[in-house]
Amino acid sequence: MASQHIDRRRCLSCNRWGGERRPGIEPDTVDYDEDNDRGLCQDGPWHNTSRRGPRNACGQWIKWVALETPAAPDQADTPEPPAAP
Repeated sequence: MASQHIDRRRCLSCNRWGGERRPGIEPDTVDYDEDNDRGLCQDGPWHNTSRRGPRNACGQWIKWVALETPAAPDQADTPEPPAAP
């Protein structure tokens, strides 16, 4: 299993990439199988024209939504416990 950081802004970490991958153990990384590292671009500039690999990139990179960290709950939305009598 190989890993790539999103700072590289390659197809592998783009939301438009259709290959097999999973969020990495380290934050902002993508894990992928080097023997199966190709995927179609979906709705991007390379849309369905070629299978893009981990070194490919373009100017329309969008961070893969699976790498988005959930927002912390807002403390203002948390009800306070009732005051003691």
